[in-house]
Amino acid sequence: MTEKQMKTLGWIATFMSVMMYVSYIPQIMNNLAGQKGNFIQPAVAALNCSLWVYYGLFKKERDIPLAAANAPGIIFGLITALTAIF
Repeated sequence: MTEKQMKTLGWIATFMSVMMYVSYIPQIMNNLAGQKGNFIQPAVAALNCSLWVYYGLFKKERDIPLAAANAPGIIFGLITALTAIF
């Protein structure tokens, strides 16, 4: 693959990662409506994303696309887990 193709692939993968975490919105809505889902999967996803964001930002050569792709997972994972509990 060329450098341009790799960059395009990276941005597509980043977009898809963000969409994966945005897809928690329907579960959040169900949780808030009283149809509680399981909190374990989104809590583990939030923890996993936290580790990847930390890794991407603090490694020797920062990996901003990696951190950006996982940052929404922290937010949406925590919201989903918390709404499933409370």
